[in-house]
Amino acid sequence: MSIGSVALSPVYEDYWNFPGRALGKYGAWSNDSILIFLTVGGSVIPMRVLGSDSIASVKLRIQSCKGFFVKRQKLVFDGKELSRNNSRVQDYGVSDGNVLHLVLRLSNLQAITVRTVCGKEFEFHVERKRNVGYVKQQIAKKGKGFLDLKDQELICDGEELEDQRLVDDICKSNEAVIHLLVRKSAKVRAKPVEKDFELSIVASELDETSTNEVDERRCEEESLVEKLQVVAIKPLEKEFLLEPLIVGPNIVLSPVIKKLLDAAYSGLEKGNPPVRSSEGSGGAYFMQDSSGQKYISVFKPVDEEPMAVNNPRGLPISHNGEGLKKGTRVGEGALREVAAYILDHPRGGRRSFHSDENGFAGVPPTAMVKCRHKGFNYSEVYLNSHKNIKMGSLQMFMENCGSCEDMGPGAFPVDEVHKISILDIRLANADRHAGNILVSKDAEEGQINLIPIDHGYCLPENFEDCTFDWLYWPQAQQPYSPEMVGYIKSFDAEKDIELLKFYGWQLPFECARVLRISTMLLKKGAERGLAAFAIGSIMCRETLKKESVIEQIVQEAQEALLPGMSEAAFIDSVSLIMDSYLDGLSASS
Repeated sequence: MSIGSVALSPVYEDYWNFPGRALGKYGAWSNDSILIFLTVGGSVIPMRVLGSDSIASVKLRIQSCKGFFVKRQKLVFDGKELSRNNSRVQDYGVSDGNVLHLVLRLSNLQAITVRTVCGKEFEFHVERKRNVGYVKQQIAKKGKGFLDLKDQELICDGEELEDQRLVDDICKSNEAVIHLLVRKSAKVRAKPVEKDFELSIVASELDETSTNEVDERRCEEESLVEKLQVVAIKPLEKEFLLEPLIVGPNIVLSPVIKKLLDAAYSGLEKGNPPVRSSEGSGGAYFMQDSSGQKYISVFKPVDEEPMAVNNPRGLPISHNGEGLKKGTRVGEGALREVAAYILDHPRGGRRSFHSDENGFAGVPPTAMVKCRHKGFNYSEVYLNSHKNIKMGSLQMFMENCGSCEDMGPGAFPVDEVHKISILDIRLANADRHAGNILVSKDAEEGQINLIPIDHGYCLPENFEDCTFDWLYWPQAQQPYSPEMVGYIKSFDAEKDIELLKFYGWQLPFECARVLRISTMLLKKGAERGLAAFAIGSIMCRETLKKESVIEQIVQEAQEALLPGMSEAAFIDSVSLIMDSYLDGLSASS
């Protein structure tokens, strides 16, 4: 995993000149060139590009001139991600003077050097989301136990670092390396007497809170899921809140979900705050366990999604409610995260929140929750009001050794790639890239497992933005095994729609139609012996402007639809057209 080493400057005075590309023959800008402005980290960067440039070439120039690695860039314009690298700048409607948002994803690791007053030096890498207390533990391990840090201070630029300080907070300028000094503490460690007094004030303030105000807060619902019954695991009289959201009296949370919630609650109760991730374009928070040294879950609030009101990445608020991906809505990402977990059926049958059996593709256990903590991102209007309670998804944190973008796909087992391809095709995932597939390795057997995460853009309203990074991996060219085909045959879209309704999400009409059609395509393709590449290629556009085959099939069925015909009749029409196309594909192969 590479180390981020580029510091953002507050002001850029010069335009980015790229001889031989945007410059004309005699040095003047060519007629095809346009001036755009990139906003990143509070800075505005002017940049000249050609309208005919591909998105990939623009990203490469950003990398070559400013050092931001391509795989860690995300360009957003007019509320949409410029995600198709082979499409042209002008295909996205970008013109002279437009502003594009450059979202950067920092490396997870920070290089650290430590020097003691005795002259010993250590070098190691630490995850940015770790705190100083964890760093001290690593120093002690590096020193093979001879450094007793109990009475030591850790110094950075002359400032003593408290144990709860995050590594990411220390390197404000994204330094390639941060340098620390360990020295003997000169302070007299006395037991604080203020703590009990402070706690008594808090208790007094809580006692003065009116019963009506507490009841009003408990009754406030800002969830997209209708008629949700809130089941409290812990009392509300805290500076934080964590409660699951379930529907109806017949649903009981599984032991694995209960354990997940209890562990996250214990961490908050011990004073271990949520740690915002440096990954992604929305707000995501690592929830710590009671020790503060381990991450056990990831919380994604709906109001911090890309283009939502409290998004911490500086993206503009959506003007029409549509998300970064076509066919998705801002604020529905958490529902889709939970839906992916529910629909990831175990090998032996259908998922239930009563069951702890792992899903087929390995989507981590996920649940809808409501949570409140001062560590989340709030605008001023929400910070001191009852609206500071956030709804979102809580997903189990999975130990991993990186993501698929950190290594070549050649080492990935075929079945591991196939299981994710089945999940993505079925759910019409609009955001499957190598960065949201985690890699784990069994310590004893060395077996590599792939873990799919980030499903906030699955089950869209249309197929326009379906993208699968695995499509061009060699494993996608190989046929599905009989076991995989048997699993695919068990799918029933109508039962899936009812299952999601049972758990609280009435799937919108358009999304339900997409699920029916994508499930149909997967089943028909697997039955004909088609590989993941062939099926996935039917769902994905080659370029931004060229419709995919599945979009053409849907369009043809819509044109043949007579007034007053039912949805079932439309799906039958899609099935007939799809059969004709697939039979021709099988005959030609």
